[in-house]
Amino acid sequence: MSIASHNTAPSAVHASDEVDGVVVLTLNHPPANALSNSLVSELTTTLETLADGPGTPAVVLTGAGERFFCAGGDIKEAIGFGADSMVERMASFHTLLCALEDFARPLVCAVNGWCVGGGIEMALFADRVYASTEARFVFPEINHGMLPAVKGITRVREVLGDRAARRLLLGGEPVDAFDAERMGIVDRVVEQDDLLATAMADARAAAAKPPAVFAALKRALHSGTSRWPVEEQLRVTVADARTVFNDPAARAAREGYRG
Repeated sequence: MSIASHNTAPSAVHASDEVDGVVVLTLNHPPANALSNSLVSELTTTLETLADGPGTPAVVLTGAGERFFCAGGDIKEAIGFGADSMVERMASFHTLLCALEDFARPLVCAVNGWCVGGGIEMALFADRVYASTEARFVFPEINHGMLPAVKGITRVREVLGDRAARRLLLGGEPVDAFDAERMGIVDRVVEQDDLLATAMADARAAAAKPPAVFAALKRALHSGTSRWPVEEQLRVTVADARTVFNDPAARAAREGYRG
């Protein structure tokens, strides 16, 4: 699958052609892949387009270059914004986080450099996160009069726990890739030269698993499901079971396991 665009403006997100069930999405907003309004909008649209198409691929999300995965919110762009524009900006980023969370296929993040603010929030909605040995992670918003999205803050606390979340969000100090691995931001640290290949191999392996089962598991892992009424949990369980047990790929996996 490829993402076609009729917009002649330079693309802030480059989507590769699909290879072995995997599409690489590269944040491409020099010099630091900061989250401009156009990048946030384009990434959201790209994810939604991939999710709505036939045979949705796995996705590897990374940044252009080696110094930055994502520099977080585009502060230069935001300097001239009033409060209303900033509120709209925050709402757009919330929508992007929802698109990442709701993406039903494998989503792997390859953090190739500095991962700042909203970049960390995006990574924490991935199924797996790999980081180069040169990667650094920081929430600088408290130092710059900015504010992370509540959805992102909640995700930080859910994944990392309260103490680590407070350290990162209230301290505003960077941690290196190995600290990030110990904290739970990152699943594995690899050499820069091996980063993309490692992430793509993981995505290919995940893409080969039965899509209906993968999607059902991701939906059940959403943070909000634990707070659903028992009746709603049962309804979703029954609906997912009906889908999975009628799915040819899942059936083939069961038959292969029995064999």
